[in-house]
Amino acid sequence: MTSKDKNSPGRDHDRGARVESVLEQAETLCRERGARLTPLRRRVLEIIWENHAPLGAYDVLQRMNAEGGRNAPPTVYRALDFLLKHGLIHRIESQKAFVGCATPGNAHKAQFFICRDCGTVAETHSVEIGEAIEASATRAGFLVETPVMEISGRCKECHDDE
Repeated sequence: MTSKDKNSPGRDHDRGARVESVLEQAETLCRERGARLTPLRRRVLEIIWENHAPLGAYDVLQRMNAEGGRNAPPTVYRALDFLLKHGLIHRIESQKAFVGCATPGNAHKAQFFICRDCGTVAETHSVEIGEAIEASATRAGFLVETPVMEISGRCKECHDDE
């Protein structure tokens, strides 16, 4: 998967159209689940999708308050928890930050390619990798709770710039 993949937040992608599509899909998913995508939750999701790189909770809070809001950290954390619970975003553990989910509403085991130069994240899903992790865990007597894999390297744009 390259950063130009239709599900990737690559730099060359039409982010405005993608963000609108994501927000519409999030509204639909929440409505189907009987959950409410409040204006605050919607704005947090929008801020996350507007960026190429993962954002931390305080980055989101700073953006919201720069727009004239007066939000406190617990407000943003609650919104992020809601978005995680409903599969609308992913947490990038190594960065303590969040990215939008490329396939919201579908339970999946994600792998993330994270560019160490520009911070761009590409989400991919490999059934084979997920199955290999589960099989290894079973052999080790381990119960996988968060089957997310993060791979650090350099995106196409960054390694082509040399």
